[in-house]
Amino acid sequence: MQKEKKFRLFDAVLMSVVVVLVVESVAPAAAIGPSQFFWWGILLVFFFLPYGLISAELGTTYDEDGGIYDWVRKAFGRRWGGRAAWLYWINFPIWMASLAVLFTGVIGQVFPTHFGTWTNVLIQLVFIGIVTLISSYPVADSKWILNLAAIAKVIIMVSLGALGIYVAMTKGVASNFTVKTMLPQMDVKSLGYISVILFNFLGFEVVTSMASEMPNPKKQIPQAIIWGGILIAVFYVFAAFGMGVAIPSSELSTSSGLMESILLLIGGNNWFVILIALLFMYTLAANLISWSAGVNYVASYAAKNHDLPKVFGIESKKTGMPTGANLLNGGIAAVLVVISPLIPNQNIFWAFFSLNVVALLGSYLLMFPSFWKLRKIDPDTERPFKVPGNHLMINLMTWIPVALLAITTILSAFPLNGSAEELNTKIPILIGTIITILLGEVCIRAAEKNHPLKKKVKASSHHTEEALSKN
Repeated sequence: MQKEKKFRLFDAVLMSVVVVLVVESVAPAAAIGPSQFFWWGILLVFFFLPYGLISAELGTTYDEDGGIYDWVRKAFGRRWGGRAAWLYWINFPIWMASLAVLFTGVIGQVFPTHFGTWTNVLIQLVFIGIVTLISSYPVADSKWILNLAAIAKVIIMVSLGALGIYVAMTKGVASNFTVKTMLPQMDVKSLGYISVILFNFLGFEVVTSMASEMPNPKKQIPQAIIWGGILIAVFYVFAAFGMGVAIPSSELSTSSGLMESILLLIGGNNWFVILIALLFMYTLAANLISWSAGVNYVASYAAKNHDLPKVFGIESKKTGMPTGANLLNGGIAAVLVVISPLIPNQNIFWAFFSLNVVALLGSYLLMFPSFWKLRKIDPDTERPFKVPGNHLMINLMTWIPVALLAITTILSAFPLNGSAEELNTKIPILIGTIITILLGEVCIRAAEKNHPLKKKVKASSHHTEEALSKN
């Protein structure tokens, strides 16, 4: 009997909200100041909209489990596909480590407890272990976790927006909102935070990885992206507006900003703050669970095609889930939190988070050109959903997002003004980025070297040489 497909449109919409709506990065975006609203508007139009439409086309046209890897491979070949899969996957364990650090940070902010460094590390390891365990089961089996997380995120975002507006109305607006202040500030620090807004918009292609669980993916995927996109944009802007009008940007921390914002808006710790903290901590785990299937399937698919090492392709015989990639996630995240007390950047969450953002943006730098090239080299394949627009519009929807991704990646990783603060923050990120890329190249070349066809050709060549030497 054919397995019943449980992932309905409602579940897909909620999953898009869980995956894309990243509560913890609203505060770093709000730290930009009043000009954040300019960037929210610009990036909604010039990045979020084309990205959602392109994800819908690629996800419904090429609906294998390989996702972004498969799209890049079809467009630019195996090696580039392997690079896309590596960058897309490696961001996840780094992100897991950053959220584990944030998890213990929230406990310290809200609850009357103070743990030592290694007790915090132990709690972080437990957090990583639980996420890794749950991620070893199909998303459809734990969709209630994701559905509850979507509701929790909505409660948090609406609370931030409503409380901010209330405080602004009763105590006055915290920031000076004029045309001048709302125009973008072109200093390196402010522009570096724009990568966070871009990160806030990413994840729609994860929904496309659930195609095999959907009754009618070619119809459900575009609908989920459209409805999810509308909800996500509304919640992001509403929460950002509430934080922006009520709290001066100078008082917002990039790591603990969300709970600090709630504490400032409420005026102290009470039952509501604790409730928001518990919901927030729950969403941190749910974020990772929702993303895990997408990144692990991509890595596993790449390994099965011999573009990543075999270990990524190990699957559970019982569930069919990519166990190898999942266990590697937990292992790398665990190592990172253990060594985190030794990292010179005291804002460890931001250091990990920035490195994870750089890796993820790198994979999307390959996705948009793949869409553009596949339109050219594979025009005859049926596209159940097709991005509307003429040749000029398709070019704009491809290359403007690529330019935004490239600029924000450079600003996030490279120290440009040479100040001691910037060097201390960005040099570890730059070193981490270089190490990440080099490790990826080693993995890709190792997988390529062990490709069965290459081994067969090499063996055949060896036998030919032996025969010639005998003659």
